[in-house]
Parts: sequence; C-alpha cells; structure tokens
Amino acid sequence: MKISTQTWNVVDDANPDDGYKLLKEAGFQAVDFSLHTYLKNTDIYKQELNSFFNKTTEELKQYFLPQKIAAEKNNIEFHQMHMPYPLYVPTSSRETNDYMVNVVASKSLEICSFLNCSYIVIHGFKLNRFVGSEVAEWQETEAFIHKIAPVAKEMGITICIENLYDSIGKHLIEGPCCNARLSAERIDRINDKYGVEVLGYCLDTGHANLIGIDFQSFIEKLGSRLKVLHIHDNDGAMDLHQIPYTFTKTRENKASTDWDGFIEGLRNIGYAGTINFETAPVLKAFPNELKFEALKMIAAIGRYFEGRIKE
Repeated sequence: MKISTQTWNVVDDANPDDGYKLLKEAGFQAVDFSLHTYLKNTDIYKQELNSFFNKTTEELKQYFLPQKIAAEKNNIEFHQMHMPYPLYVPTSSRETNDYMVNVVASKSLEICSFLNCSYIVIHGFKLNRFVGSEVAEWQETEAFIHKIAPVAKEMGITICIENLYDSIGKHLIEGPCCNARLSAERIDRINDKYGVEVLGYCLDTGHANLIGIDFQSFIEKLGSRLKVLHIHDNDGAMDLHQIPYTFTKTRENKASTDWDGFIEGLRNIGYAGTINFETAPVLKAFPNELKFEALKMIAAIGRYFEGRIKE
C-alpha cells in the first residue's frame, strides 16, 4: 500500500520540488493533490470567485507542469485530488452555479488527467432541505455526475462521492452520501451504464465520526466500491482534520474515533488501495521547524494501518 497525504501546506507552487522532496523523505509515496485550494469554499459560498479557472486548459497545464515534474523527480504519485466545492449552492446565483458545474468541473478533470491522477473526489449537492428528500437531493447530484462521467470515462478517471455532514442550528446531521447501501446501489447502476468504474466512493473518517457512522458496517457494505480514503480525526463535535489517535472520549484514553472498526472493515473487504490522510490543517498547528516530524508521524500511522489491515 502507498501512503499518501495532501499537498496543501506542504507543496508551494513557487518551488514544488522542496515540498515533494519533504514528503518523500517523511515516508510518503503518493499525494492527494489539493486542487480545491485554488478556489476556496469560503469564497464560493460568498460568490466571490477568483479567476484561476478562467485560464485555458493549456495555461492550466503549463501552470501545473512544475508540480508534475517535481513529483516525478521525487517518485511521488498523484493518486487522488479534490475538485473545488461546493459545486452547487442553492442560495447562489445561477451564474455562479453554472460556472462551477460547467467550467470548474470540466477543467478539474483536465488537470486530473494531465497529472495522471486516477481519482477525483466530489461533494454531493447539499439540497435536502430545499428539495424535500434525500432521493431528490441525490437526483441533482447524479445529474451532475452524468455531465462529467463521459469525459471521466474517456480520460480513465474514477469520480468518487464522499460522505458529508450538514448542520441545523448547532446539531450535526447526515449530509449527502451517508447511506452505504444506497451509495453502493447507485455506484453499481451508474457503472453498469458506462461499462467501466467511472464512479467510486471516498470514505471520510472525520465526517463519519461526526455523525456516528459505524465504520466496520459502513465499509463492509461499500466493499470494492471504496476506492479512496480521507483519514483524519476529530473530537466528535467539529470537523478538525487532525492526526488519528489525537482525541479521546475519556481520561482513560479511549479514542474518539473507532479506528479498530475502521481497520477491521478495510481488512474484511480486502482493501489494498492507498492509505491517504486529509490532515493538512494540522500542519499549521505545529511550528514550521516541526513540520517534517509531524509528517513523519502521519506516515508512520499509515504504515501502522497498513500492517493492521494486512494481518
């Protein structure tokens, strides 16, 4: 298994070689390319879109060419990337939503293909309260998937839906794609339509922990449809994206997240994919002088997970 983490807070566009070298020396063999940082979700919600994705496809390829060269030089694989999100905001203008769906999404696939990246993660549309049901919400997400699936198929890219959370007041609730059985059925149906695995699943451990998903059962229902992982920890109350085993429920140090269930589920489905950490925010919590040590710790946890899964 390859151990992977985000490029965010490690790789700098101005000198990507230093970042990929640091990741290699810390023990990583692959990355989750943080494409979503080029158009931030906070700006999308405010409808304050920058001009980054107005670049032509060729301009974007030239922009990311130094990243591609640096990764190859350091023997780092682009395993997955995160499409900017949210792709649709019900309270935003039609112009903003159309731009996200028709421009940002399509150019994200072009970048993914250029970097020889196999998987791209998307966020399903959070529309339940606006359309009245989870089924109607999913129909809007599926309509978007069908817009990009033919291109993804041609490029050999697998789109991955991710379990999300939502909130009402101060209460955390399930967001899109939190039903493993339904997700499995929908993935199979769409893949049957296209004749290839154009759709897969991304399990986000932090989101799952926030809403109390049973890790082992959830993973076992997904089975081989589980293609990529977003591994991070939290206290069960906020989406903190911290290092696994950081939080405990009691003074007796029982982990806040069910890592044993996570490992058991992956073992039972024969998961042999990449162990990927979505822990970029934690790197800002450490002094810069300790960034390398923090990355080494994350990579070591990845190796621990690998060993347990293969037991």
